[in-house]
Amino acid sequence: MSGHSKWATTKHKKAILDSRRAKAFAKYIKVIEVAARIGGPDISGNPALGEAVHKAKKNSVPGDNIDRAIKRGAGLDGEVVEYTTIMYEAYGPNGVALMVECLTDNKNRAAAEVRGALSRNGATLADPGSVAYNFARKGVLTVPSEGTTEDDVLMAVLEAGAEEVNATPNGEAFEVITEASDLTATRDALVAAGIEYDSAEAEFVPSLKVEIDADTARKVFRIIDSLEDSDDVQNVFSNFDLTAAVQEELANDE
Repeated sequence: MSGHSKWATTKHKKAILDSRRAKAFAKYIKVIEVAARIGGPDISGNPALGEAVHKAKKNSVPGDNIDRAIKRGAGLDGEVVEYTTIMYEAYGPNGVALMVECLTDNKNRAAAEVRGALSRNGATLADPGSVAYNFARKGVLTVPSEGTTEDDVLMAVLEAGAEEVNATPNGEAFEVITEASDLTATRDALVAAGIEYDSAEAEFVPSLKVEIDADTARKVFRIIDSLEDSDDVQNVFSNFDLTAAVQEELANDE
């Protein structure tokens, strides 16, 4: 999820990922299958597949699983993989907006699971366009801060089209924001500079963020956790913002 500072960089998200490793693996595999189907199985000639494999390896997906996913997606083992991307828009508590990205082989199931997760947790599905106007498709790269300074990252990506470089709330990483069309060039610039990155993805980044208190944050996280329980939900993006004080209060919940 994105706020646009990713909740994936906080303890809460790490705990969720640890407890749902199998589900997380399945989602990484699905992205690999789709990338291989669209661009073929050659990682060197298929940037989307290369990035999907990079992310899967970063998150400890076994190599055998990755290889099978590439073959399955490319149709090399006789299987046909057909997934559709669907975006849902939703309203959470206190003006929080949500964009829910699904990658599914069953539209009816995906719709039912998204509606159910929202309604169970006090959120509502929004009409198409009522939330999306506040989000722009951007490239978002995450760079570990260990051994790297913000100036190092900025110097590496500036000429590649990066718009901004920000430290994540917990200081463990830097986020590089680019136009979606500049994502690959920015990633390549990091690699050329010898700077390791964790992820490089196109995300929905909010134009305006909503500052929320800890109680609202807990409600929003319950909504997102419930959505991410669905195998069809690939990503959840939001426009919430957390002050340092709220983050500290939430950290004490762990």
